[in-house]
Amino acid sequence: MPATPSSRLVLAAYTAAVFLSALLLFGVQPMFTRMVLPQLGGSPSVWSVAMVFFQTMLLAGYAYAHWLAKARSRWLPVAVHVGLLIVAGLTLPLSIAKGWGEPPASGTEFWLLGLFAVSIGLPFFALAANNPLLQTWFVRTGHVDGKDPYFLYAASNIGSFLALIAYPILLEPAFTVHTQSRMWSIGFVVLTLLIAGCGALLLRAPVVAIAPDEAPAPKPTLSTLGRWIFLAAVPSGLLIAVTAHISTDVAAAPLMWVMPLSLYLLTWVLMFARRPVFSQPFLLFLQPFAIAGVIALLLYNSYMLLVPTLAAHLLAFFVITLACHGELARTRPPAAHLTAFYVALSFGGMLGGLFAGLIAPYTFSWIAEYPILIVLAVLCRPATPMAWSVLSRFIPQTGHALWAGIERWFWPVALAVALVMIGAAFFGYQITYALVDRLNAVVLTLAALSIVFMRDPRKSALIVALAFAVIRLYPTDEGRVDSLRSFFGVNLIYETYEHHFRIIKHGSTLHGAERLLTADGKPPQGKPEPLTYYHSKSAMARVIDAVRARKGGPIRVAVIGLGAGSLVCTIGPNEHWKFFEIDPTVIAAARDPQYFTFISSCAPDLPIVLGDARLTMAKEPNGTYDIIIVDAYSSDAIPVHLATREAMAVYKAKLAPQGVVTMHISNRHLELESVVVGIAAANNLKAWVWTNENEEEDEDNYIFGSDVVIAAKDSADIGALDGQPTWKLTQPTPSVRTWTDDYSNIIGAFWRKVKR
Repeated sequence: MPATPSSRLVLAAYTAAVFLSALLLFGVQPMFTRMVLPQLGGSPSVWSVAMVFFQTMLLAGYAYAHWLAKARSRWLPVAVHVGLLIVAGLTLPLSIAKGWGEPPASGTEFWLLGLFAVSIGLPFFALAANNPLLQTWFVRTGHVDGKDPYFLYAASNIGSFLALIAYPILLEPAFTVHTQSRMWSIGFVVLTLLIAGCGALLLRAPVVAIAPDEAPAPKPTLSTLGRWIFLAAVPSGLLIAVTAHISTDVAAAPLMWVMPLSLYLLTWVLMFARRPVFSQPFLLFLQPFAIAGVIALLLYNSYMLLVPTLAAHLLAFFVITLACHGELARTRPPAAHLTAFYVALSFGGMLGGLFAGLIAPYTFSWIAEYPILIVLAVLCRPATPMAWSVLSRFIPQTGHALWAGIERWFWPVALAVALVMIGAAFFGYQITYALVDRLNAVVLTLAALSIVFMRDPRKSALIVALAFAVIRLYPTDEGRVDSLRSFFGVNLIYETYEHHFRIIKHGSTLHGAERLLTADGKPPQGKPEPLTYYHSKSAMARVIDAVRARKGGPIRVAVIGLGAGSLVCTIGPNEHWKFFEIDPTVIAAARDPQYFTFISSCAPDLPIVLGDARLTMAKEPNGTYDIIIVDAYSSDAIPVHLATREAMAVYKAKLAPQGVVTMHISNRHLELESVVVGIAAANNLKAWVWTNENEEEDEDNYIFGSDVVIAAKDSADIGALDGQPTWKLTQPTPSVRTWTDDYSNIIGAFWRKVKR
């Protein structure tokens, strides 16, 4: 009979295997999504769909582990799983599967899911099964800690957390994607050997028999399974909703993806440790304030600075998720039903991801999933809140009777309030700013108090839902006209309260404005006037005029990014302009005169190419355009693949002799001047920089300043702009590494902006 392996060796081997597996499992997520991002125009939705894939494959892996765990034989699960890891290893190194060309015009989400499945499906599936499977093997080794193996789940989440933190801070700034893939592949081979070793330790361990007086643990009931699924689904959906919310305003990049995901994983670590860091009553006390905080953040979003707002959203998400995962940790089953518990968690995670990543974008024209999931988070709370159980001891019997009466009349009163609110909004009832502010303050206060004191979570959830309804029905910043949603985000189109301007807004950034009434309240005459960053004295207008004068005749122009179509009304006689736009809803809005009249008034037959500009521009004939204007940002997020050395090479090839590339780099959060100057120099182009200090702004009339970079081969190509003090010939910054399709550094751009 073989010797029993030492207890320390078993613990070390299994802990290392679980840790490394999690490191690889979550390290591959931002890495491979970063590879795919250029295929989809840098849309923040890429990560949302990727999360749906990862959560679905996690469920598949957990179900596979649950099936293997039922095998009575010890060697069969070991042989099957090690064999699976070897087959998956043969598909390495990771890369985008061949044969997947341009994404379709519709159904992009499902195309993307297929791309992920074909490219990394098998290795990810094998990794997804490791955590529950290794814990089951650990229990069967007979180790003294096998009675409660959930500490290995905490070790797994520590590995996941470190992988996510390390990627944007260490790996992405230091290594190309190609190098990252090879490093990951080496780690996968090491893990395969380590898991084979764990299997050998299991086979050498003595068979563990159940003591005669040890009764088998009862199976979880359907209601228990349903509760586990719900408690896992809400934080999972919130993860995607919060990530989409914050990544829209900065960049669709790993840094923005991993911050909420790291916090999400940290909650598992903290709540499934042998001794949880936070007590569950304490978290249930904090959660109402986090929920009320989200309501306030969405209410006053347009008045707050980015970094404090981002931090507040993440903090609220962290507290809400801690409370939900704390309930899961409190109700976890004995080790005998470990795999069933993990299947329930992964199934709930998949449901939350499907709702926030796929169903909601097709169902709602605005980001409704975020408030919906916050309301559902209220339902994750136990029936009697801690605050009520404490205060009820000090309340006299008459107080209890009064409160019981309030709760008894809650439903009819709440229904009446909801009907009044909806009816007033439906019939167009106009209320003043002051009344809106008071209404919001009252509902916000009631929402927080109801969660703390209401003994029925359903009633608290309704109050929170009414609070979000007030925000939606009675906005404090503008009168909403319409919201258009696609895979590439949500565009809000609205009129200012005095009805003088119509605006198109993505996230918190204006992408176009049209004057509807003059200062004296009359409709403007003639062609619509370009506003925002395209007014007559803007940097864009100066570049167009200078190249037109230098050429002495009609020019040919390519514009990446349509917006409201403001630049269309700068087209001169006999000039050929072509626009490239990835979002079909933007094209529809710009062409519809009910929204904006730039195109219908100035160029009804304007050619617009739908699709990612990097791919569609590459199909244009070389040597065609006198100016290529790149202004394709969604909110303040940048499509990184349009600002790389290879992207500039595409633009350069499409320029006519003496042509110029003009890039709009205005950004509140990232320093992009050195990036664009660097990619221009890498293509042997000079760069001239214009900053917004050179323009007089008139925000009341939507006249904004801008930061712009011109890239051209010679000084003569920019005509009269050469030598002007407002256009500064700029050299590359030696400390800033050139961005390529294989390398970018968002965190560096963010830090340079902070230092300014």
